[in-house]
Amino acid sequence: MLQSSRSGPVLTLTLDRSDKRNALDAALVGALTDALRGAGADPSVRVVVLTGAGRAFSAGADLAALEALQTASAEANLADSEHLARLFETIYTLPKPVVARVNGHAIAGGCGLAAVCDFSLVAEGAKLGFTETRIGFVPAIVSVFVVRKLGEAAARDLLLRGHLVDAAEAARIGLVTRAVAPDALDAETDALCAELATETSASAVALTKRLLADVPSMGLAEGLSYASRLNALARSTGDCRAGVAAFLGKAAPPWKAGGAVEDQ
Repeated sequence: MLQSSRSGPVLTLTLDRSDKRNALDAALVGALTDALRGAGADPSVRVVVLTGAGRAFSAGADLAALEALQTASAEANLADSEHLARLFETIYTLPKPVVARVNGHAIAGGCGLAAVCDFSLVAEGAKLGFTETRIGFVPAIVSVFVVRKLGEAAARDLLLRGHLVDAAEAARIGLVTRAVAPDALDAETDALCAELATETSASAVALTKRLLADVPSMGLAEGLSYASRLNALARSTGDCRAGVAAFLGKAAPPWKAGGAVEDQ
């Protein structure tokens, strides 16, 4: 259902329901949320990679499970929806960068899963999109993140039409980071993860992710006040002190060698 592997500071989580095109059922959503939260609390993990087994990244919601829920109570349906919302929120607010290695089609909730990650590298030939309106469903949870990411006009085009776009178009509109030749996907993912793990401060990345999650909902004055407080907090961290000292001393900061990171 969910496979986990480590390569140094990089944790890879693989959706492993290839017979269902890695569709998201309650069990997989729960396992993925738990694994991500565990990674967020583990100081030895610097980067999380999310990918799919087989030819697809994820086909989105498991339609068989969705059909079964049509006869369930309103409370059960709300609980299931909130279960998925917690997964997306966990990725969005995780204090570690999350990289989607999109090895194949990412549809509906699967596209949302890729879009909510900090970086999404997509194999050329993969199709992405939110097809919910074409089956009478609503892309409700993913819309919260897609509107933030793309703005209303581009989000309306994707969410209302329910059409698929190719990897290059998804990158052009900013839905994903970039399209990559399939035979270069592993190398591109590894290179990005190595950069994140050795060139950036874990403390600074965690605070920046917090900033990016919080600021868009604020007005100008509130946003500037919040940013000023976070700026002051960042200056007091061990990573900032070490990074500035290393720069002035023309030395490498401790994270270049996998040094310990100060908790926030």
